[in-house]
Amino acid sequence: MLLLTIGTLDDWYKTRGKDFPALPKFIVQVMAAAIVFFSGIAFEGFINPFTSEFIHLPYMLQFILTIAWIFGVTTVINFSDGMDGLAGGLSTISSATLFIVALAMGQTESAIMAIILAGSALAYLRYNKPPARVFMGDAGATFLGFILSVIALDGAFKQATVLSLFIPILALGVPIFDNLFVVFKRLIQKKPIYKADATQIHYRLLHTGLKPVQVISFLFLISACFSLSSIILLLIDS
Repeated sequence: MLLLTIGTLDDWYKTRGKDFPALPKFIVQVMAAAIVFFSGIAFEGFINPFTSEFIHLPYMLQFILTIAWIFGVTTVINFSDGMDGLAGGLSTISSATLFIVALAMGQTESAIMAIILAGSALAYLRYNKPPARVFMGDAGATFLGFILSVIALDGAFKQATVLSLFIPILALGVPIFDNLFVVFKRLIQKKPIYKADATQIHYRLLHTGLKPVQVISFLFLISACFSLSSIILLLIDS
């Protein structure tokens, strides 16, 4: 509800050609992530590959890593919502991957949440594929990112080995790696991280002359390759 409220307010500002301040969005997203942490869903630690013992991280480090993960995934999915069908399609692929991972790890609740999200995002794509008739806006994009991050925390990250820590990162590979590049570039150029520009990969691909449908098809293919890599990593780790 927090994310839906602040996202809808942000979208309302955009319909009037205004920019909603970044600080209130940041505060609300951190608050939402904190609620998840204090409800008991957190990155608690990992299994030592040498002793097979579970290493519990210090409480404060658990808090920081959990907030950083939820806020980061929420943000990168939101940043990816720059073309018709892109954020919805990437979310569908990622949630389907997390569903397979959760099933393989015997995590029923996470699997149910992941497949519900995949089905919802896939159904949404019927109306958001180019040319789109329905748009998710910040309210929808931040919700997708938030839920994906929580599913990964409650699933793939739970009782994770060092190797399997990379599984959810690969499942969300396209938005994560693309936006890490974008943030790094904006920091070098001393630009605000939240300031919109054309540095995202979909804009760069459009500038090469590709059509929008070709761009999203290419990114879906790359996302599927990342997802397959995460599944292969799961099989190796098991």
